[in-house]
Amino acid sequence: MPTTVQRWAEQRTGPVVAVRDASHDWHRSRVWELAGEGGAHWYVKVSPSVKFFTRETRAYRGVVPALGYRRAPYLLDSRADDLALLPTVAPGAPAPGMGLPSAEWRAVHAQAGRLCARLHEAGALDPRDRADAEASLVAAADGAEKYLGRAGDRLTGDEQQLVRDYAAQRRRVGPVPLGYIHGDNQPRNWLWSEAGLALVDFERTRPAARAQDLAILAVTEWLDQPDREQAFLQSYGRTLTGAERQALRCLTALDAVNCLDWGPDNGHAEVTARGRRTLDRLMKEDRP
Repeated sequence: MPTTVQRWAEQRTGPVVAVRDASHDWHRSRVWELAGEGGAHWYVKVSPSVKFFTRETRAYRGVVPALGYRRAPYLLDSRADDLALLPTVAPGAPAPGMGLPSAEWRAVHAQAGRLCARLHEAGALDPRDRADAEASLVAAADGAEKYLGRAGDRLTGDEQQLVRDYAAQRRRVGPVPLGYIHGDNQPRNWLWSEAGLALVDFERTRPAARAQDLAILAVTEWLDQPDREQAFLQSYGRTLTGAERQALRCLTALDAVNCLDWGPDNGHAEVTARGRRTLDRLMKEDRP
């Protein structure tokens, strides 16, 4: 951790006696857990970009409080000069590493659905946020060519055309519910404990189509465990509209090419496998 950042953090926390690297397995992830003299703990996060810093600080101040007490960290301070944030530690541990039985996973997804509903409905969108949210599906579709170009021959010609077809469909999807989305809504950002579920990592939180928060779950957790999807949506409080279902399928195709662009270049086998599995499934279903 940069010395200037630690000194800044200690102005809020008091003396730090131990520092642990808590970064994700991504070269741009820079997160540390701090331990204080009295046994208290905090995190320091240095954002990878101004965009992510701006999104996350705004989320902590205006959106995250809607989740409720102990359902997320809260932000003690931020320092724009270093893109640094100082959040508290939320209760729990990442759900994927806990070896949970199936019944408990359903409970996790049920609470995730409830928390996502609170996040998605965290206040009315102002005119600028509404415009950004309305444009989110088209903006994502417009990114397809960029990802296809970078992925290159990792996709066959037929697979590239499939992605282009879904991108075109996505631009034609009718009106869908809008709100504030988490942006990286998946179990690695879900902390589970006896106190229940807490969400973390809000650097991608932004106004968008709410269905965008379900795309990763649709191609991972829910694909082979439909009971988890059922538990999530039941607690979410409503069924998805037809337009949302259509948008979600298009989103999974665009997520696949994004994974096949990003995963190999960053040495992330899990992300790469997610993209390949999704693309193989869509090809089998759409181009039998």
